Amino acid sequence: MNWIKKILHGIYWRLAWVARKSFRYAYKVGTQKIQYPLTYRREVKRQPFHEKKIVFLEIRMMELTDSFQRLYDALKEKQEYEVSVCYLGMGLQERRDQYRNSLAALREIAAAKYVFINDSSSLISCITLRPETKVIQTWHACGAFKKFGFSTAQKEFGGSYRNLLRFPLHKNFSYVTVSSPEVIWAYAEAFHMEEQRENIVATGISRTDVFYDEAAICAAQKKVRELLPADAQGKKKILYAPTYRGRVRAAHSPEEMDLDRMQKALGEEYVILCKHHPFVKQRPEIAPHLKTFAFDMTDAMSIEELLMVSDICISDYSSLIFEYSLFERPMIFFAYDLEEYFDFRGFYYPYEEMTPGPVCRTTEEMIDYIRNIDENFDRQQVAAFKEKFMSACDGHATERILALLS
Repeated sequence: MNWIKKILHGIYWRLAWVARKSFRYAYKVGTQKIQYPLTYRREVKRQPFHEKKIVFLEIRMMELTDSFQRLYDALKEKQEYEVSVCYLGMGLQERRDQYRNSLAALREIAAAKYVFINDSSSLISCITLRPETKVIQTWHACGAFKKFGFSTAQKEFGGSYRNLLRFPLHKNFSYVTVSSPEVIWAYAEAFHMEEQRENIVATGISRTDVFYDEAAICAAQKKVRELLPADAQGKKKILYAPTYRGRVRAAHSPEEMDLDRMQKALGEEYVILCKHHPFVKQRPEIAPHLKTFAFDMTDAMSIEELLMVSDICISDYSSLIFEYSLFERPMIFFAYDLEEYFDFRGFYYPYEEMTPGPVCRTTEEMIDYIRNIDENFDRQQVAAFKEKFMSACDGHATERILALLS
């Protein structure tokens, strides 16, 4: 009888899986093909167009992120626009909350002259925008590192090309702002804008303006001094900021770095500041005996502040390397799972050719590089990387983006 129970159990879970998949598909069709377009059209008819109305649309996070902050502050300071922010919480909140947030956002967007977004958006992409409304995509990453959008079609990370066309995530963009002319081709591919390349403009990325703000840098240095214990004050700082692994809803941080070895080898001269991706909810814990060497700064400091104060940056596939290159400091790429990650998502440039620093597979390789940092570090390599991928990020990106509002 046990074999019969196993068969019935397998049938039950298979049917449950099919039911969940069918529900998700029906929900997607119902919202993106029917409810959202109808709601938007109704609101367009109901509300008069507002020439001075600007909406910032936060796709995932439930707070104003660094992609928008300086633009938002500059517009509020002008006092000539009606500026609002809508938060969707896509992928991070319950489905019913995402739905309510989306309907509220559509009511705001319907009357707006400009809409700023910073991520993939099925909400913006599934509606037929009124011709007066302009959407400005200030993508949340600099450069062009790991693939996204249409570039991931057929990869495990992405969907099929057919589904990306049927349920678009990258549509209705009037402008896309990027960090350098070099990467326009990648964004044209990712956003399926090969015939609208003139709308992808190398204005620079607004949030990088802070790296040219001496007051902000001094404030970050003061902040880290106050947060670290006295015996760590004079030590050099290694920022460890890996990207997340897996899907957004179940994002997790890698735990392959051997902090014990790092402490034994480098603890006299360095401390490690850890910054986990905001999608990661369950962060790796730092063992008690490492508390004077490694510090989780995820909640204590922003990534911009940590980039400002760090002497070395260790990352893997995160686009923060583009921002860090503005300081022309050493970078290490801890890519222990490079082949697996390539199969999962892929890169726009050959990984080991574009990275302006050593690609390490083990903790020992990183220790060896850091111990001999003066001989190993090639500043010119980083400077060339900066010029190639960040040439428009000169401290005036916010001004150029706002100049698009005409």
